[in-house]
Amino acid sequence: MFDAPGEKAEWVRRMFARIVPAYDRVNSVMTFGMDRRWRRATAAAVRPRGELVLDVATGTAELAFELIRQGARYVVGVDFVTEMLAVAHEKTAASANATAIQFAAGDALSLPFADNTFGALVNGFLLRNLIDLPGAFREFHRVLKPGGRVACLDVTHPPGMLRPLSLAYFNHVVPLIGGTLSGDFAAYRYLPRSLNELPDADGLAQIMSDAGFSAVGYKLLNFGLIAIHVGQK
Repeated sequence: MFDAPGEKAEWVRRMFARIVPAYDRVNSVMTFGMDRRWRRATAAAVRPRGELVLDVATGTAELAFELIRQGARYVVGVDFVTEMLAVAHEKTAASANATAIQFAAGDALSLPFADNTFGALVNGFLLRNLIDLPGAFREFHRVLKPGGRVACLDVTHPPGMLRPLSLAYFNHVVPLIGGTLSGDFAAYRYLPRSLNELPDADGLAQIMSDAGFSAVGYKLLNFGLIAIHVGQK
């Protein structure tokens, strides 16, 4: 689909910029509201209470809000789509979390933070869009404090018996719902294709281990189509 890594990164940035107005609504509808449960589980996996937490690819800040609800001391949300950050700023300013969340423009492959800064790090539906997964996990490891935990929420390749049902929904229903609600069918046709370049759950766990994380594991949800990977520095 893309001739060069930089081409993919720019296409993804423009795609997310286009779908910002419908983003939250589409996510809720096409997951039947289960995205909220996935975010709760992802936040809980890093034990955020009292911690300074980094939310990479924060989008419209829904995962950042969940981290605060679960007791995070402060959350920094970073994203390379400025249109997403504008919505995140607006939502935060209108909430009770205005003093507990800060946003910054930045790339997951070159995070604008010092080594050993954060007590925990999360991301939601980021990994499929990256052009260098090992490099991203090395960055995650770098900015975490020793003992800090990481949790990554994303789609994954479902296991054998569940694969036909899960992929039928992902390949056909998701693009139809997303395209209809957003008016951008190209964006939601990309979503199933993006899974092709992502390793399976075991392969992703190995990349995390190779980047220096310990206690690496994952949990599969929703017929094996969703995975939460965790690790510790």
